[in-house]
Amino acid sequence: MGKETAQKINKSRAIRRLVIWYKRNSAVTSIVDTAASSAATASNVAGNMVSSAGSVVTTASNVAGNVAGNVVSSAESVVNTASSVVSNASSIAKNTLQPLVFDPLKRLQNNDNILDRVEESQSKRIWIAVDGMGGDYAPGPILEGCLEAISRFPINIKFVGTIEKVKDAAEKTGLAELLENEIDNNRLELIDSGEPIGMNEEATAVRKRKNSSINVAMDLVRNNKAEAVYSAGNSGAMMASAIFRIGRLKGIDRPAIGALFPTRDQTRPVLVLDVGANTDCKPSYLHQFALLGNIYAKDVLQVKKPRIGLLNIGEEECKGNDLSLKTFELLSSEKSFDFGGNCEGRDVLSGSFDVVVCDGFTGNILLKFLESVGGVLLDILRSELPRGRRGKVGSAFLRSNLLRIKKRLDHAEHGGALLLGVNGICVIGHGSSKSLSVVSALRLAHSAVNHGVMDNLNKLQKLQVLNS
Repeated sequence: MGKETAQKINKSRAIRRLVIWYKRNSAVTSIVDTAASSAATASNVAGNMVSSAGSVVTTASNVAGNVAGNVVSSAESVVNTASSVVSNASSIAKNTLQPLVFDPLKRLQNNDNILDRVEESQSKRIWIAVDGMGGDYAPGPILEGCLEAISRFPINIKFVGTIEKVKDAAEKTGLAELLENEIDNNRLELIDSGEPIGMNEEATAVRKRKNSSINVAMDLVRNNKAEAVYSAGNSGAMMASAIFRIGRLKGIDRPAIGALFPTRDQTRPVLVLDVGANTDCKPSYLHQFALLGNIYAKDVLQVKKPRIGLLNIGEEECKGNDLSLKTFELLSSEKSFDFGGNCEGRDVLSGSFDVVVCDGFTGNILLKFLESVGGVLLDILRSELPRGRRGKVGSAFLRSNLLRIKKRLDHAEHGGALLLGVNGICVIGHGSSKSLSVVSALRLAHSAVNHGVMDNLNKLQKLQVLNS
């Protein structure tokens, strides 16, 4: 099949999906349009009332003199206030209801890459190995997230853990029947393993405990029984297991953890790496991080020409410590990506850069700080809202907006970070991950597999800079 034929088929499929979407959501769309129309009509009626009232009161003013004039003035003020209230209600109704409708036609009109973003519904189901014992709340919430993800994405799960504990957790959470159904449907498989590597254990423990859940999950990727692995357990242990079991990419000295941060444009997050894998770095490491991030941004984030930034204390190339200065020289001379210069802390979330490079010590502090911002911001907004009835009414109108803000800043919505630089797709989850985080992380793993990230990462070894 030629490239042009494939594009025509994809376009035809996208158009059919739009038609199906509008049929399914016509009721909601109608409600929003009706509400906005009704509010606008109410505003017009109020305007006519104001006009009529103005005529009446003007006549009354001429007849009754100054006394009536004062009454008329008050009446006009009241009616004008009513008109303003109705007009505001029109605006509020539209702004409150409209976000409930996701209009794909607007994305088709505004985004040339829409046909590249419908792969989830077209791609085959892939197998993902999950460390079911890793994480503060495992295995219950991890299993719940996996079962939810299976129903939402074209993925199958090899759930690694102590089977007896997994089944007990399924019974306690009411997931036993669903678990058995997915096993019967061959969409989930339980793989027995030993105990997990504890969160406080040294990463080198993976060498001694070969039957730990993370090692068994990593072996599934090494033996081509799974195309990606996910764990919310000890991140150091996962990195060590990945290096020992599946190895580093040729030419990459140190793998990096890349995390997605929100920006002003919610459709275009920024990739920050490293956020914790390497606390002490050399300039060559950061150079390699930039190469890895550039490929990820192109393949997964679908950015045609990612802009790379180096996290620093100033925009000028003469600013920063010895690591920053030497890294700046390396990145400036690199021709395989677009280096945009130094990126100050205030620019990370601005959307000016698609990839931001830093050492793992700085990146991890930045990540943990961002995780706290969402909750603190909402607490401040709640405390600033007026008390009493007015506060409750205001909160009701702002509720949907506040929830969207929380969702954009919630690290659980991103779920996990990719371990870049190893010979396989590995997603590291937060230790406190619950079902929502697991679903988001598995979506990330599916996207990385589906976009062929590993194929392009393996091409890095051909670059002259990695062979020198």
